[in-house]
Amino acid sequence: MKAVDKLSESILDKLSIDFLRSQVLKNAYGNNDTVIAAMDPRVLIVWYLFFGLVPWFVSDLPFLLGCFVLVTATTILAHVAGLVLFLFGLGVFSQTGYLLVVTWLFGGDASAIAPLLVLTLKVATVSLASVTVFSGMDPDKLANGLMWFGCPEQLSFSISYAYRMLPILMEEFQNVLLSYRLRGNPPAHDTLLGKIRYLAYQIRIIICAFYPLMLNTAKRSRTTVEVLEIKGYRYAAANPEVKKLKLAALKVTNNDLLFLALSFVWVAAAFLTSTLL
Repeated sequence: MKAVDKLSESILDKLSIDFLRSQVLKNAYGNNDTVIAAMDPRVLIVWYLFFGLVPWFVSDLPFLLGCFVLVTATTILAHVAGLVLFLFGLGVFSQTGYLLVVTWLFGGDASAIAPLLVLTLKVATVSLASVTVFSGMDPDKLANGLMWFGCPEQLSFSISYAYRMLPILMEEFQNVLLSYRLRGNPPAHDTLLGKIRYLAYQIRIIICAFYPLMLNTAKRSRTTVEVLEIKGYRYAAANPEVKKLKLAALKVTNNDLLFLALSFVWVAAAFLTSTLL
């Protein structure tokens, strides 16, 4: 019983707001010194388009397995936060993984498991490619890369602005939760049943805090927009000289070409293996 209590206390500590905020900030701004973050965003976007689209049109298990191994290696190089990897695993399992496990537990043969394994590999490969690019790249570099491909300035600015709003959003969320806790009376959580009630109490507070959180965030966003309008943001967004100045820092290096070459060789080897088998 004591072991269960210690385990529940450890889980509650890990799910604290401070822990979630540190994980979000680490994922957004703490990986600037990685191999993936140092690459040109245009190269990563092209790389992602391949691994985000091609797996859906291929059903060869060796080819999909090779692509999955490659995107797993790039995710490791990106030093993605543990919270993002947990959400990735939970998402893959909730979409296709549980079907694979249920089929295997209830005596499904290879003819039933193989299609589910292929579908799971497709979802996992595309998801890991998204994690590598959008979690391992600096938000400003990602916005500049999208702008270079012709995306509207409003879209690229929204991406970088959303990342900058994350710390403010987490801080506002914590303030709202603290205000609810000051006015509330949480149940005692000395026993296992009390911990379950306390967890339900925390979930209810989070649900109640959603509306004031969105309202306060909207107020801050409106203030930011008004400041941008005063400083002439609309004119700067439509000015080609400003766009040229922002994109001047983009440069394809030898490391980018080496990354593309290694990815091409690995995918070609996986394709040849699937052809021979």
